[in-house]
Amino acid sequence: MISITGIELENPTILAAGIMGTTGASLVRVAKEGAGAIVSKSIGPEPKDGHSNPSMIDLGYGFLNAMGLPNPSYPDFKDELAVAKREADVPVVASIFGGTEEEFVEVALGLIDSNPDAFELNVSCPHALGYGASVGSNPDAVETITKAVCDAVDIPVWVKLTPNVTDIVAIGEAAQRGGADAVVAINTIKGMAIDINSGYPVLGNRFGGVSGAAVKPVALKCVYDLYNALEIPVIGVGGINTWEDAIEMIMAGASAVQIGSAVYQGLEIFSSVSTGIEIFISDRGYKGLSEIIGIAHERI
Repeated sequence: MISITGIELENPTILAAGIMGTTGASLVRVAKEGAGAIVSKSIGPEPKDGHSNPSMIDLGYGFLNAMGLPNPSYPDFKDELAVAKREADVPVVASIFGGTEEEFVEVALGLIDSNPDAFELNVSCPHALGYGASVGSNPDAVETITKAVCDAVDIPVWVKLTPNVTDIVAIGEAAQRGGADAVVAINTIKGMAIDINSGYPVLGNRFGGVSGAAVKPVALKCVYDLYNALEIPVIGVGGINTWEDAIEMIMAGASAVQIGSAVYQGLEIFSSVSTGIEIFISDRGYKGLSEIIGIAHERI
């Protein structure tokens, strides 16, 4: 059992936003497969169809996607969130997005009656015009949005950060100043692919976000830097496919890890990673997870 921002988790693995989180039933399914907590699809103030296909491709070393934040909006999702909260038996985090502080607050208040355990603010999606990284690359905007949501609700607020900035620590510090209870690092990295036979970009949106194994070194460095600078917990995400990947992330400073792309290999990834972490801690003689969080900072 671990505790993050006052939320009790059976193990440190968390379903990342946007993966299997579009319905209450899918969230419950992931919880039953061993996830310590689950994060919903990012939900916004208005319905969005997302970008045209192709919207996701397998690069062989990761994925490239440009979904475009498709979602039914909060009025139509609150019942799904309530199902997850009622049946999952693990903490349920609602990922939300908006273009302004008012929209973030609107969505948060629209979902609060479904009793999520926390909100995760998506200020980091790299391929949705006017949302995500469009606001998340501005420290002032991140601080203002975070503060507005923190003032409006009485549950923990996590802020998911974009790596597509010059200094992610400055963004993390802005979230902390705004009252964030934790930061989540990282979202996907901007990228694209081109069909050499036609010369056309492969994705319908032309560019998207890279996830999977290819981004792990970037995510590790971001978590390492944020842990060194912030006083609030860092939740690591990006390229975690094995328990060894998770241990690396934790040693860099993550208090827990989110798993996204690896879910496509099978939902047993959560139990596999959490069991591997538990065995590693026991075999190495550590008393608990807390003893290895940020340990890489001591190896200088």
